[in-house]
Amino acid sequence: MTEPLVQARGLTKRFGEFTAVDAIDFDIQKGEAFGFLGPNGAGKTSTMKMITTVSPITEGKLTVFGVDPTIDGRSIRQRLGVVPQEDNLDLELTVAENLYIYGRYHDMKKSEINPRIDELLEFAQLTERRDSEVEPLSGGMKRRLTIARALINNPDLIILDEPTTGLDPQARHLLWDRLYRLKQQGATLIITTHYMDEAEQLCDRLVVMDQGKIAAEGSPRQLIQRYAPREVVELRFEEGDKDDAVLKMDGLAQRSEILADRVLLYTDDADATQHGLHERGINPEQVLVRRSTLEDVFLRLTGRGLVD
Repeated sequence: MTEPLVQARGLTKRFGEFTAVDAIDFDIQKGEAFGFLGPNGAGKTSTMKMITTVSPITEGKLTVFGVDPTIDGRSIRQRLGVVPQEDNLDLELTVAENLYIYGRYHDMKKSEINPRIDELLEFAQLTERRDSEVEPLSGGMKRRLTIARALINNPDLIILDEPTTGLDPQARHLLWDRLYRLKQQGATLIITTHYMDEAEQLCDRLVVMDQGKIAAEGSPRQLIQRYAPREVVELRFEEGDKDDAVLKMDGLAQRSEILADRVLLYTDDADATQHGLHERGINPEQVLVRRSTLEDVFLRLTGRGLVD
């Protein structure tokens, strides 16, 4: 295997006495889509800022393209494409002008920038909006323009922080298609996201972060196989029936989770579990059987408590 594009060993970031990133290790290989998942405050954004050389590391070792961000920050930034969580486009400029200015920021010649703008507008499905001002564009269009802008310099590494937050389902799926095309072209992606389906769709490998540490690492399929049984039986009960039913479920599934509105039974055989419910005289108002997902893994590792 070739040298990782990004490598971290004992990577730590502190703000005063608060440890945002706590001695984590990871490798990101050329050509893969690597995800960072975690609740708010898990350390994802602090990790991204260190990779993009915006924030210095406190302890440990970090290399990007084989060099030290502390020493070679400028050369690293020239090879990055960064899509921030919040769009920061120049709203009073046209779509094409936003791309042109970013090309000049990367010291590209006009003869290089103009053909690249044509390519990126087609890629982002914004060709017809070339001369439109940015302000009236939809959220999905602005997001695609932000990604196109990050690609103007043909970056060796593309970093996307919550790329589809706030978009409607149609816009999200279109953006997923654009990102999947980048993967097919051999691009290396780092993605932070709250959306588990997004991580399953796009990430070859990922880490789940919680309280500054890495709780798990692997491909989406590996994590599901490792941390969740094959199926989930979701049960809803009429008011007043749940507590008694829960007492009768002991040992019925590999793992159970009692929530305010339903009970989740994690099992490798949903049919056998439902048969067991019937034998024990448990009669839910509603039963839903589904396959385990990355979200089940995420919630098991990080908990269901709200994080502001």
